[in-house]
Amino acid sequence: MEYKDYYKTLGLARDASQDEIKRTYRKLARKYHPDINKAADAEQKFKEVGEAYEVLSDPEKRAAYDKFGSNWQQGQDFKPPPNWDAGFEFSGADFGREGGADFSDFFSQLFGGGKFRQSGHYQTFHGRGQDQHARVVIPLTDAWHGSSRTFTLNRPEVDDSGHVINKQHTINVNIPEGVTEGQRIRLKGQGMAGTGQGANGDLYLEIGFEEHPLFHAEKRNIHLVLPVTPWEAALGATIETPTLGGRVKLKIPAGSQSGSRLRLKNRGLCSAGQSGDQIVTLKIVAPKAETPEQKELYQQMAKLMPMDPRAELERY
Repeated sequence: MEYKDYYKTLGLARDASQDEIKRTYRKLARKYHPDINKAADAEQKFKEVGEAYEVLSDPEKRAAYDKFGSNWQQGQDFKPPPNWDAGFEFSGADFGREGGADFSDFFSQLFGGGKFRQSGHYQTFHGRGQDQHARVVIPLTDAWHGSSRTFTLNRPEVDDSGHVINKQHTINVNIPEGVTEGQRIRLKGQGMAGTGQGANGDLYLEIGFEEHPLFHAEKRNIHLVLPVTPWEAALGATIETPTLGGRVKLKIPAGSQSGSRLRLKNRGLCSAGQSGDQIVTLKIVAPKAETPEQKELYQQMAKLMPMDPRAELERY
């Protein structure tokens, strides 16, 4: 996916005010409008200008886009880092993802979907405030045990000079035991302020997980790749295996193969009435033959236990 430098597209500095962005867009939109400009590339430039304005004119989208900084160049191969949008608040509570039909893959990957779309709820006299949502990232261990955590969120606003600033605020959140990735926690009244006597909106937190060196989650199940020796797999063994709740004994059946999957019941993410398991995938690790005696042992194994692990490939 190619990186899009939206400031370069509009010919603006990164510190341009919102008014400068609006004026420049109107000028370029008139210049490249297909009804006026008959050049072969006018329609494409018109779309590029429109996409840049879609992002930079919206304080929320712009604040998130600016997180990448000025280190990326137009057209560079780009992949957004995991959880890149964590800690930013956005209007609305729709977490769905939608692609923009006339926008680039870059736009659709970053901004396609409800979290970057205005919710359509406008404040009126005595009107309820807008709902906000943000993505927060927690360790898997917090999801297993439950925890109380403090997060600092960025709420993009436009200051008096027309520039987008990130106004930080801190929230305290009780993470329920067994929470899953993508689950939302509603914080009542912690969204945008209402007008008049209107109630505040709500804040919805979408849960993401930090990368763990051993485990990864798929819904409520926790997955682990467990290295075993050839003799443990061939003869069977009982070995200690890490889980999010501590080490437990796992029985390896004799004759297990690399890729075999074993289940530790109720060792996944569990909450009231819903239980996940830990899925252990075996990975056979063969020792290196470095001494003459070790090499001889492998040669004896080849004679005593001949096999062709590639037999299935001969059909293709």
